[in-house]
Amino acid sequence: MIAVMKTGGKQYKVQSGDVLRVEKLAAEAGETIQFNEILMVGASVGTPFVAGAGVQAEVIDQIKGPKTINFVKRRRKHSSKRTKGHRQKLTLVRIKDILEKGADKTGVKAALGAGSVPRAAAVEPKKVDVAKSKPAEETKTAAAKEKSAVTKAKPVSKAKPVAAKAKSAATKVKPAAAKAKPAASKPKSAAAKPKPADSKKPAGKKPAAKKE
Repeated sequence: MIAVMKTGGKQYKVQSGDVLRVEKLAAEAGETIQFNEILMVGASVGTPFVAGAGVQAEVIDQIKGPKTINFVKRRRKHSSKRTKGHRQKLTLVRIKDILEKGADKTGVKAALGAGSVPRAAAVEPKKVDVAKSKPAEETKTAAAKEKSAVTKAKPVSKAKPVAAKAKSAATKVKPAAAKAKPAASKPKSAAAKPKPADSKKPAGKKPAAKKE
């Protein structure tokens, strides 16, 4: 049986046992894939695809096509040249079965281009043990509680202004002590005043008046 299928923007006329090089597919060597875009199977022609038809194939290997070299020389007198090489990535497949009906119920992996499958879906998700993840969550909550306790304890630094006020009060007391010093010095001046009195010579007796 002959079928015409579409993949990678190209159409291929295939039959069982054919080996094809198609645009790179998201599959590994040894896997069985199914092409679901079938344009014609035997005598039935699709509009544009035949409902329920499919072509199953086995992936042989992921290969690269022949190297192509593209040489570009732009405007003269400017020595602008460029050489570019390229090798197209391809997938080598072998056609196994051609199904006219019931291809949508086989459960075989659909043949999808490598560019149409997101990288996140291609990578298998990591398995996480729930038992191991719980202690990590508990430690996170404990760390968050500690942080909140530290932030609450920070306002204790408000006691600094009290010490500053005490210092200012102590500085205010000093002038009072300074004022008290002149009061203590006053007795000294009072004690010094008697000295001139003591230094005076004793008053002598007035001479007696002469008798006539």
